[in-house]
This record gives sequence, C-alpha cells and structure tokens, in this order.
Amino acid sequence: MAGTDQTRDPLLGGPAVILIEPQMGENIGTAARAMLNCGLTDLRLVRPRDGWPNPKAVPTASGADAVLDHVRVFERTEDAIADLGAVYATTARLRDQLKPVVTPRRAAEEMRAHHAAGVAAGILFGPERTGMTNDDVALADAVVNVPLNPAFSSLNLGQAVLLVSYEWFTSGDSTPERRLDYEEDAPPASKEQLVNLFEHLEDALDAGHFFRVPEKKPSMQRNIRAFLQRARLSEQEVRTLHGMIVALAGRRKGGE
Repeated sequence: MAGTDQTRDPLLGGPAVILIEPQMGENIGTAARAMLNCGLTDLRLVRPRDGWPNPKAVPTASGADAVLDHVRVFERTEDAIADLGAVYATTARLRDQLKPVVTPRRAAEEMRAHHAAGVAAGILFGPERTGMTNDDVALADAVVNVPLNPAFSSLNLGQAVLLVSYEWFTSGDSTPERRLDYEEDAPPASKEQLVNLFEHLEDALDAGHFFRVPEKKPSMQRNIRAFLQRARLSEQEVRTLHGMIVALAGRRKGGE
C-alpha cells in the first residue's frame, strides 16, 4: 500500500531491533522498511553473513534510509545489547529454559513501560533458517511468541519484525478504531442542515402520499431520520439529496 508523505513529521524512537546473523541483504532491507513503518530506527546487526553495508538491502528498504544509514554492526549479541535494560527474544521454541513467554502485544506494553521509566529495550530476532541459539535466548528477559496457526506458524524475517514493531506502534497510538475521513471542502453536515433536509424530505413524502396511515407517520419519520443520521452525511451530500428531492418532486408534478 502506498503511504509515504514526506510533508509530515515522522514518529521515531522506540526499542532497538537486533538481527542475529541475518543471511540476506534483502531481508535486512525489508526489516528496515517494517521498522520505519512503525517509527523504529535503531537497527543492530550481529555478524551479518554478507557483511555490512550491503547494497541488496537498499531496494527492499524502499526508502527507509533513516534506518539503514544508522545501522550498527556487532560481533557478539552481548555487545549488541550491552546498553539495554530489557531484552525480548522472538522464538517459537524454548529449549530447557524457564522464561516468561509473552505475546507481541504484551511485550509492546511492557516495553512502553520500560521506555516511560527511561529503560532502553530491544528485541532479538534469530537467523532466518535456524532461529535463535540457546545462548542468545538466555540473554533475554522474556520470550515473545506469536499466536498463529499451530500447523503453519512460520514467519519470514520481515514479517516477524513488522508484526512486533506494529504492536509497539499501536500500543502508543490514539487513532480511533473507526472513523470517516471527510474531504476538506465537504465537512460533515451540521444538525441544522440535517433537520432542514429531514423537513424537506418529509414535506415531499407528504405531497406524494407516502404516509398513508396517519397514526404511523411519527414513527416512520423517526425511522427515516435515524437511518439518515447513521449515514453521517457531509454538507455536499446533504445538498445533493436536496437536489434529488426537488428533481423527483418536479417529475411527479410533471406527470400529473
């Protein structure tokens, strides 16, 4: 989906993303893109197979230069997380280790709390083919496990980074779950405009003998007003409906 708007201020910050022994530059690029989608910029690589910088990461990053330009490379995972106070390991398997296992959503909430307290956090992602070693998992405070189809829960590196990064972003986002985006030149209709529309429509319906049972007219009017209110009409839509009523009324008169 297209969605780049260079005129808007970016939302940056958040936990570090540490890729341990990433194998392909393309995967590093997709991870960087996923991070910037969610406002993360601190990407750290541990022993990348093909070294760094890697030109193959650039096309798949799709312009996530704010991430790629500041990548740091480490020889050991211990060094990559040395400045962090809370570390989460993404793995589907725990081997002989007793650690808290959390969902990405819970991990995001906990990292938000760490962030608010001034504690830097990071998320470990293992190699694409083999996953994380026991020694790397042992460095983490908790394990992040994604609840997916138990028969097919494999994620590629970019997907995994996007999923965890998205949970981080939404945990601090106040976007309403549902909204209507009105055009700037067609704002939502005011109540006064809606009432005028209701009365215009009801007058036209009266003239057309729509309300055939007088005692039912009040409830029918309320129902009509209710479903028109649910439409959340814009000012332009109200004007259009007024025009439609006038046109239909004129056609009826012309046919009489």
